[in-house]
Amino acid sequence: MAAIVDEEKCTGCASCVEVCPVGAISVNSVAHVDTNTCVDCGTCVDECPHGAISIE
Repeated sequence: MAAIVDEEKCTGCASCVEVCPVGAISVNSVAHVDTNTCVDCGTCVDECPHGAISIE
């Protein structure tokens, strides 16, 4: 399991990058999650103001 970004909902605000404890998220125009680094903690899910991230 890993965090999944809904690219249609993501605005690229990068609030998820700031809270990720393992640095698994980067943002160009939208957020991208490194599934090899993600530890499924859900911090980014809780932080995203647009509901663009889920854990699947």
